[in-house]
Amino acid sequence: MFNGLIFRPQMGIFMQQSLFPFRLDKVGPTCKDTDLHLTEQSGGTMEKTEQPEEEPKSGFFARLKSGLQKTRSSLACGLENIVQGKAKVGPELLEELEETLLIADVGMETTAFILEDLKKDVAQNRIRSNDEVLQQLKGRMIEVLSQNNNPITFTENKLLVVLMVGINGSGKTTTIGKLAQRWKREGKNVLLAAGDTFRAAAIDQLQVWAERADISCISQKSGADPSAVAYDAVQAALARDMDVVLIDTAGRLQTNQNLMEELKKVKRVIGKVLPGAPHETLLVLDATIGQNSISQAKLFHEAMELDGFVMTKLDGTAKGGVLLNLSGELKLPIHFIGIGEKAEDLQAFDPESFVEALISG
Repeated sequence: MFNGLIFRPQMGIFMQQSLFPFRLDKVGPTCKDTDLHLTEQSGGTMEKTEQPEEEPKSGFFARLKSGLQKTRSSLACGLENIVQGKAKVGPELLEELEETLLIADVGMETTAFILEDLKKDVAQNRIRSNDEVLQQLKGRMIEVLSQNNNPITFTENKLLVVLMVGINGSGKTTTIGKLAQRWKREGKNVLLAAGDTFRAAAIDQLQVWAERADISCISQKSGADPSAVAYDAVQAALARDMDVVLIDTAGRLQTNQNLMEELKKVKRVIGKVLPGAPHETLLVLDATIGQNSISQAKLFHEAMELDGFVMTKLDGTAKGGVLLNLSGELKLPIHFIGIGEKAEDLQAFDPESFVEALISG
């Protein structure tokens, strides 16, 4: 240890001294991307066995649980001692929880917040059973994710303008297509705007989504001014008495000042057509980049004054804990999560369902 840093061999990094000042040399268990099931041996001890994946089940919760499988497997390693009842409630167990949350990309500050009360209760013997530890952990995670929970709402006879932003490859255009289908199924009159004029394929892609959902898409030729597309789209939505217009934008790095200024221009133009719009500026984030999404979100928020997030590709990563860090750091709502390729795999974010699917048996 030097300068307050400790090397965590299982994480391969130096990090700040543990929230719990003990057992700093312990190496925790490793994870596999499989469900961990328990079988009882004749001697009364428990061993892990890997079970084959079950056939996909229908229903919201089953899809959510299946889509979060990689993150579930990651967290399952740290929670394994709680589930099995092997470990006593004490410092060792708390440190394992800390390490597991950090490995799942929950972040230092958010991890400290989640475990703060638990640490006090364990120290004062107010919590003695493993089940109590697990329930308080769940409750604290739900609290973090719920503190900024503010669902997108529609107002009768009022157009909702949604501006989607993000870096290249985050899934903006696909997310817009899925949202359009979702809101169309809910009876909304939806209009799309192909504001990613930099990439010709993006215009074609959005038009395909529009055709699938039988809705209109406002577009111009490749290379056109994206502000002009947004202007036309909002005017068309107002003229056609639409409920919502979803505006796509070109992907850009949050560090590219010129492109960020272009986004600001798009937002200003929308506001000139309809004062107060866009009503929702949503950043689409790729869950597979883990903690890098936090720096992305901060810079986009500084430039664009974001209203919330959509987190995609959660089914392809074990870093789903970053949602906790995102909510704790940015204090903005997570509106939707993507857990698969199908349109129905873009789901409205519900903190309780998310936590239950993440760490339930």
